[in-house]
Parts: sequence; structure tokens; C-alpha cells
Amino acid sequence: MPTRILPAVGDADAVRSLTTLLSQLPDAEPLPPVTDSTQLVDTLARLAAESVDELPEVVVVHERIGPVPALELIREVALRFPAVGVVLVTSDAGPHLFAAAMDSGARGLVTLPLGYEELAMRVQAVAQWSTGVRRHLGHGADVVSGAGGTVVTVSGAKGGVGATFAAIQLALAAQASGRSTALVDLDLQTGDIASYLDVQFRRSVVDLAAINDISPRVLADAVFRHETGLALLLAPGEGERGEEVTDRAARQLVSALRSRYEVVVVDCGAQLSGAGAVAVEMADTALLVTTPDVVAVRAAKRTVRMWDRLQIRKAEETTVVVNRHSRSTEIQPPLVQRITGTAVARTTVPANFKELQAAVDAGRVHELDARSTVKQALWALAGEVGLVKAAEGGRRGRARGDRGSVGFRRRKEAGG
Repeated sequence: MPTRILPAVGDADAVRSLTTLLSQLPDAEPLPPVTDSTQLVDTLARLAAESVDELPEVVVVHERIGPVPALELIREVALRFPAVGVVLVTSDAGPHLFAAAMDSGARGLVTLPLGYEELAMRVQAVAQWSTGVRRHLGHGADVVSGAGGTVVTVSGAKGGVGATFAAIQLALAAQASGRSTALVDLDLQTGDIASYLDVQFRRSVVDLAAINDISPRVLADAVFRHETGLALLLAPGEGERGEEVTDRAARQLVSALRSRYEVVVVDCGAQLSGAGAVAVEMADTALLVTTPDVVAVRAAKRTVRMWDRLQIRKAEETTVVVNRHSRSTEIQPPLVQRITGTAVARTTVPANFKELQAAVDAGRVHELDARSTVKQALWALAGEVGLVKAAEGGRRGRARGDRGSVGFRRRKEAGG
């Protein structure tokens, strides 16, 4: 059986050089090259969704791949597609880079300029490793699940539109349906998930920010296990420490959670940070919560346009959720859709704060009465976006790379 090799190269000249050599390897089946990190992750996720057997045995990552740095991209591929062997092509053959590449999950390193013998030897060794791993794990092994868990981000068009409450209820619905669920508070300065769920905590997302390799044990130590079964990763109690959670740390965190839990719900708040930009871009589904009033809908439009300008997420890949909806309001979901240019969730959340007030004031929103129309709507929304087992029909959206976080960082440095 030929070895399937997927080249990931961002430079046109390097693409030609690498594909020419790969086509000369014995028993090799080079796949069409991908030119950036987003396309690589998307391609692997699509193949894994069909079958693990569809994944290539070898991925060759060139050092000039972008926008995500090569080592960070290798780490994500190794986490999400553990039976795929990754070879790094680099001009730096020093021991420091070699160690860093191995720590990131690479199975081999080939130096530039490319030589046939070295490339053939390394690809063959990595292909044998990949085949052995798949044989050992078996075709149906859960550990080789390819794309991993479903990530959904919940952002607010502006403060006070109900994004945090929505994120909590979506996570509760997923957990109640029998899916292992993590709820993450990336509203780093003003996160309120702990207050809504009556939690006293010591560890937070900041404790993972400086860790280069988030192992399952390290992750478990940082997570707070709530009485509902939810795994909570909370915002820091001291808001100024939120700056410690860089976009790189957020990328590693989301990847680690995706590999550990079936569902990951991330509350990104209403203020865009580097960490939030990463989460929104990596999400399978990005929800943007608004209320049906002029100020909030305009804010939603601004947010969608900003995400698009910063290459975080396109408007058509974003789903707006209309909260506090009433048939008597002038602004209805079809108008929201026209203004924002996004999809709008079929499920709207009714305006009925009175039924929420007691649970919110007590900080026990997980005990909200099942008869609550707001709870029923949000749990129906969880079904609509594929978070509950009863409504599973495949993952919505698309797994994404980190082009947006780079765009965000570049414009931030420029003062934009």
C-alpha cells in the first residue's frame, strides 16, 4: 500500500521542490499540497471525519508554513491526529531546534536544502511508525478520533447581552446529555462563570499559561469539577493577570481541551483579546449573542466586521443568537441577519428575566427550573448546534487554524 504524504508549504518555490522530490519516492502517494496552517488542519479534520483510515501517514511541514509557526502547528496536529507522523523541513539543523521539534510531536526532521536520500529515509521511517501505531490502536480505537471534541465559543455583541448565561446553559445541556464537557472562561478581566455557579476556586486558566506541554494530568489539576459534572476552567480572580494568557497559550489550551473532552464551551466575553481571537478562530461553531435593540445589533455588526478584518472569522461562519426576544419588538431575527450578514440561530431566547432572577441572585443558575422558558430555549439551541447527543448530526462549522490570531496580533502591534 503506498504511503500517503501531505506536504504543508507556504512558499511557492519550496512547494515545487518538495513535491518534485516526494513524487520520486518509492511507494509514495503525494497528496495535493496545502499552503497554510488553516488549510492543513481543515484538510486533516475533513479526512478524519470520513474515517481515520483516510488520514495520510505522513505530513511534511515546511518551516515557512504560516501564519501559525511551524512548531505550534506540529503540536496541534500531534494532539488532534496522533496517528499521523509529522516531518519538519528546516534550515536549522541544530540540537536546540531538534529537541523543540521532538517535544512538539514531530517524528522526524529534514534539513534544507533538500536531498533525496535524507528525505526518503525519514519519510519511510515515519510512515512505518504511523502504520505501526494504527495497527496497535486498531481501526476503531477512540484515541485516534481525528478531529477531537467540538469547540463552541460564545461571545457578546456588547456587555450585558447574556453571553455568559448562554454559555453556561449550553455546557449544562451538553453535560446532561452524557457528553464530557468543559466550560472555559476566557473573559479574562471580568469573567463571571464562578459567580453564576457558586464556585470558590484557587486555580485558573492563568495557571496553564506558562506551560509548554499541557498533559492530561496538568490539565486535570487546573480544572474545577463542578457538582453538575462540568469541568470548569475559570478566569483569574485578579483581572490584571489575564494578560498572562497569550494567544499562543490559548491555542495550546483549546487544543488540549479538545483532545480531552467531547464538548468544549468557551465564554469569550464582549471584549476581544488575543486569547479570545484564537478561541473564536479555532471553534467549530462561533456564537455571537445579541439582544433585539439597535445598540446591540449595531455592536454585533461591528464585531462581525472586526472579526473579518482581522481574519479571525468570516461573517458567514458566525451564528448570531437573539436573546431576550419578543414578538412585539421591531427588530426580528431576519432583520438581524440582514444587518450582520451572518447566519442567525433558528432558536431565539425569550425575554423573561423574572424566571431567572432568583437563580442568578443566588449564584446557582445550574438549579434553574426545567420549566423555565429561557432554559428550554438555550437547551434547544444546544441541540441546534450539535452539542447534545440526541441532536448530534456531525460537527457544525469547520475546524480552523490560527490565521485570525496572527492578524489580530499584527494589527495590535500596528496600533489598529
